[in-house]
Amino acid sequence: SPYQPVIEALENHPQKKFYNVSKLGGAKYDTLPYSIRVLFESSIRNCDGFLVKETDAMNILDWKTKQNDVEVPFCPARVVLQDFTGIPAMVDFAAMREAVRNAGGDPVRVNPACPTDLTVDHSLQIDFSKWPETVLKNQEMEFGRNRERLQFFKWSSKVFKNISIIPPETGMAHQVNLEYLSRVVFEVKDFLYPDSVVGTDSHTTMVNGLGILGWGVGGIETEAVMLGMPVTLTLPEVVGCELTGTASPLATSIDIVLSITKHLRQADVAGKFVEFFGSGVSQLSVADRTTIANMCPEYGAILSFFPVDNVTLKHLKHTGKGFDKAKLEVMEAYLKAVKLFRSDESSSREPEYSQVVQISLSSIIPYVSGPKRSQDRVAVNNMKSDFQACLNEKSGVKGFQIAVEKQNDIVPVQYEGNEYKLSHGCIVIAAVISCTNNCNPSVMLAAGLLAKKAVEAGLVVKPYIRTSLSPGSGMVTHYLSSSGVLPYLSKLGFEVVGYGCSTCVGNTAPLPEAIRNAIKQGDIIACGVLSGTKNFEGRLCDCVRANYLASPPLVVAYAIAGTVRIDFETEPLGTGFDGKNIYLRDIWPTRKELHTVEEECVISSMFKELKEKMEKGNKRWNLLEAPESTLFPWDLKSTYIRCPSFFDKLAKEPVSPQPIENAHVLLYLGDSVTTDHISPAGSIARSSAAAKYLTNKGLTPREFNSYGARRGNDAVMTRGTFANIKLLNKFIGKPAPKTIHFPSGQTLDVFEAAELYQKEGIILAGKKYGLGSSRDWAAKGPFLLGVKAVLAESYEKVHKSQLIGIGIAPLQFLPGENPSTLGLTGREQFSILFPPELSPGMTLDIKTSTGKVFSVIALFENDMEITLYKYGGSLNFVARRF
Repeated sequence: SPYQPVIEALENHPQKKFYNVSKLGGAKYDTLPYSIRVLFESSIRNCDGFLVKETDAMNILDWKTKQNDVEVPFCPARVVLQDFTGIPAMVDFAAMREAVRNAGGDPVRVNPACPTDLTVDHSLQIDFSKWPETVLKNQEMEFGRNRERLQFFKWSSKVFKNISIIPPETGMAHQVNLEYLSRVVFEVKDFLYPDSVVGTDSHTTMVNGLGILGWGVGGIETEAVMLGMPVTLTLPEVVGCELTGTASPLATSIDIVLSITKHLRQADVAGKFVEFFGSGVSQLSVADRTTIANMCPEYGAILSFFPVDNVTLKHLKHTGKGFDKAKLEVMEAYLKAVKLFRSDESSSREPEYSQVVQISLSSIIPYVSGPKRSQDRVAVNNMKSDFQACLNEKSGVKGFQIAVEKQNDIVPVQYEGNEYKLSHGCIVIAAVISCTNNCNPSVMLAAGLLAKKAVEAGLVVKPYIRTSLSPGSGMVTHYLSSSGVLPYLSKLGFEVVGYGCSTCVGNTAPLPEAIRNAIKQGDIIACGVLSGTKNFEGRLCDCVRANYLASPPLVVAYAIAGTVRIDFETEPLGTGFDGKNIYLRDIWPTRKELHTVEEECVISSMFKELKEKMEKGNKRWNLLEAPESTLFPWDLKSTYIRCPSFFDKLAKEPVSPQPIENAHVLLYLGDSVTTDHISPAGSIARSSAAAKYLTNKGLTPREFNSYGARRGNDAVMTRGTFANIKLLNKFIGKPAPKTIHFPSGQTLDVFEAAELYQKEGIILAGKKYGLGSSRDWAAKGPFLLGVKAVLAESYEKVHKSQLIGIGIAPLQFLPGENPSTLGLTGREQFSILFPPELSPGMTLDIKTSTGKVFSVIALFENDMEITLYKYGGSLNFVARRF
């Protein structure tokens, strides 16, 4: 690096060295947002004149005038993968070794250059609940159905350098990242620099609550980072979020999260950094901060950053996970030396931001969010009336359009020898799950204390409600158990079902058949209530049309009530042992109660337990056998692991973009198409193209597993592309994973139509194409279907980058134009001519088979994206270096 002259020894710790970047920028550096200072330090430390140039560092320093105008590289300190997105990454690495060997290179050289951790946490499915030894039974099923995948991970851990595999049943990726993997300050051979991370999950952002810069990117970009390439991003605007005041005692972290979500969505923070400051920040615990940071993908920000302060250091001290007094002293001294430490008492002025959003915590009241989108907040005291309005409203983002005369319909149903009555608003799924809230002891303990008071008062949950508790790690179970509330949660049906993502990614056990039939026969708007982050329609279960996000104690409260059509202020949850009405206020725990229990139970031993679990692994994993060969021995009979075809045309040199000629429209989609619509992660429907493939391989429906579990098999994933039952294709006119093949007019599975075309196709879409979790197969799948371009009104940024990274051109209609205004039906054929030399943001002409010509914008933001597109994507670009 040309900046070695600014390497200094840390005061009072002469053996510790660091880049004193604060001396390079002077007054400019002092006014930078903290998050931009981390980008600046990384550019200085990694400056090599090729991937990171001096001009890049100076552009970051000139952030105030260069924001939104320049692209800058960022080299994160580490990478975090979870298994749903991690397995295709590792399969690609294995395939890359094959390709390099076939091209005459040395496959042993193909290893991650950036430290990488892969957590096997997304393969858990809830096969058993309300059984003795529920956890052990679900673990046994998990290891049985995922043996091939787990053996592949074991092989990866043996042959690839610089990667560690965290085995199943340890915890979810976000929480393990937070509790065990996070360093806050990296120290390599006595050299200090800020911890930072990118991951293959959009909720990687949780670590920003610890003052660690991190965000989710696509699996394709992550693989490039693993191989030593930087992430490239437009130097972002930074929205300063000033928090003031103190929240109401009844408001939990999820209330704060959803309130901030609404404010920031209204402020339009999409594609921007958010950074928190103000007196209210110090009143939030690290658990509160990580909860807020974890939700940032739901309001569209790249990340939400809380700089390290005294609250952070106090938290790290209590964890006991290696942050002893000496280490904390070095950490604090370093962060203060490079001005990355926030203090309320500091005499220095606050950083300058692109804009400032002010939020008073005092104004926040309890909310839930739904029934179909996380940004649609509903005050708890308005829940009953809001649901009634949803019944009346036309079908759409909130409405269900139920006829007035049917809104009070009641469907009797027999279950376990008793008769129950289902009606609109009845709750059939109630899940306290391992995302967002479970990292926060106060809300989990609140749920436990509420359950304790409810049981002691004589309240129960109806047995047909599918209740579950899926903690993010053993730490959660530890403090629920040590506080004495876990048995009370179990008595209400909230038993621990396992550790990992479950209900939130669609891995819910089926509802009882009698309940499903009653819901469908009566056309009942049944509800799910969960303490997670995703509530897209049909995500939990295809017959559950209304899903609400709520805090863990409210999940328990609604489960007891059995319906969302309740006013907690005036209506009781039920009757107690003495026959008296019990109201929510009677069993809601006070802040004092929560504080006392939290102090007694959330202690360093919990983190110590996780550390021991991480280091020892588990018996099943330790006994699992796996090959040790340099190249993976692909099993041609495997339905989990297949060598993909991405490297079949490994290009040594870039080629001019090829024209797209007479392409058919594979799908004609509307607004807000999510990555879930494009590449579902849940169960494989029996009538789907993927099911037909697996059946032909000799598998029974019980052995299908989920799409997420089979992401290492390109044949399954290609057939699963656009297989979501809620996909609304305008060719079809109703939700279905189907399309129309032209010119035959046949209605087919999307895969079958693509097979018939046997050549390039395009996708027409509306606004915000690619919303939701970053998912590499949402780009890889369309690519293998033959899609050469997507033509949309706007894109979610991460997904747009993924399309380029796989070799699909993201094209955007001109402002004010869309298929409707241009008179397009989707039945036309489209031809697109690319010039020999592309440039960022250039305009291209499209000609249709009807003679219509119109212009679109090619959404290549920089020269690197153009280079990747010319090579056929980032995987081919990186592979040729070997």
